[in-house]
Amino acid sequence: MSATAPPRPRAVLLGVQLSVVADGEFASSLDELARLAKTLGFEVVGRVTQRRGRLETGAVVGAGKLKELAEWTGGSGEVPVGPPGKRRSDEERPGDAEPEPGGERAPAEAARAGLVLVDHELTPSQARNLERATGAEVLDRTAVILAIFQRHARSREARLQVEIARLAYIAPRLRETGGGRDREGGGIGGRGAGESASELDRRKVRDRIAELRAELAAIEREAGTRRVRRAQANRVALVGYTNAGKSSWMRALTGSDVRVEDKLFATLGTTVRALAPPGATHVLVSDTVGFIKHLPHDLVASFRSTLDEARESDLLLHIVDASDPAFEAQMAVTREVLASIGADEVPRRVVLNKADRLDAARRAEIAAAHADALLLSAKRPEDAAMLRAALLAFFERDLEEDELVVPYALQRVVAEAHEHGHVLAETHDAAGTRLRVRAAPAVLARLRAALG
Repeated sequence: MSATAPPRPRAVLLGVQLSVVADGEFASSLDELARLAKTLGFEVVGRVTQRRGRLETGAVVGAGKLKELAEWTGGSGEVPVGPPGKRRSDEERPGDAEPEPGGERAPAEAARAGLVLVDHELTPSQARNLERATGAEVLDRTAVILAIFQRHARSREARLQVEIARLAYIAPRLRETGGGRDREGGGIGGRGAGESASELDRRKVRDRIAELRAELAAIEREAGTRRVRRAQANRVALVGYTNAGKSSWMRALTGSDVRVEDKLFATLGTTVRALAPPGATHVLVSDTVGFIKHLPHDLVASFRSTLDEARESDLLLHIVDASDPAFEAQMAVTREVLASIGADEVPRRVVLNKADRLDAARRAEIAAAHADALLLSAKRPEDAAMLRAALLAFFERDLEEDELVVPYALQRVVAEAHEHGHVLAETHDAAGTRLRVRAAPAVLARLRAALG
């Protein structure tokens, strides 16, 4: 007898199309929120949308849409006045009303959603009002992204980074909990004179963030030391929107066994591997965390050391999912994030990935619109070989050749020549080892200096 999988939590999406947002951009943003929900294991059962000039300060949407949203969750559809009370019982909830023309019909009671996912960043009062009106848990876009990062963080560094961002997010959202907790108190570790329970909670959060940042700083120093050791190497960083295929290209270019999943933010840490097979030029390839629209600022700040891998690289490979209808908007988001971390001046090559999912007409259209980009697929070995050749050509464009005579007492120079350059010929005579070396000017200068 096979076990039945438990039902997935049901969620309804809420989005407001502001006057400055185009129809296609709005639809794409809601679709992306649905993918985020799926990544967390939620089943999206409906969407409630409204056009407005700005978000309603009280509960995001107007009173009519608030009632429509509550029909998906079984709530009252009204924000109670006064302190929060108990959730209405099923007998007290209003019946299902007819949806607006063109809208989605609210589900029967058995299929109601227990979550409301909002495609905007909410203030604490907006989230609280929505919860009271719908009787469901409310998560804004930032909270959903943070939950995904928390679930996918595997390394100690990633877990610290995500926890710092999560605590920074919840700190201003802590509110009074009642139950007599706000009496003044003291004692060791307790509340100071006149300190309320919520103030105590905020202080504990601030103290915990300080502890985590101190621990993260120690890890970042070690990572910085490793980057310094790689400073002389040719470095390429894979950057781009989440789920664009960066990890797939990491596998294709280096032969590594990095995790590849069709999920948003499957990769949170930085992986560095050598370009394979090795050639005349040694190149290190690094995979980085993916970007997304409205990536929380606290996450960008927490992952700054990880993103330094991109800023300090010699070349950025901007991986783009060309099969996504919104890929040009995603390219813009990546450029914005790179600019925010100071990586916008690093040389960049755009790789339009997943070409295998496009028909001939669409490939021709995209190729004409992005003539400077490479339209490839990480699944095709010939495309991987083409990109590898392009990378080697980039790093070998300024290489020089020279002949060096290395005395037998300085054989470490021979090892360095093999490590940082391409030894075209090597012979031995009474004077020492004769090398014909092709390498970057800086490498040749260093080898000559070592020989005196």
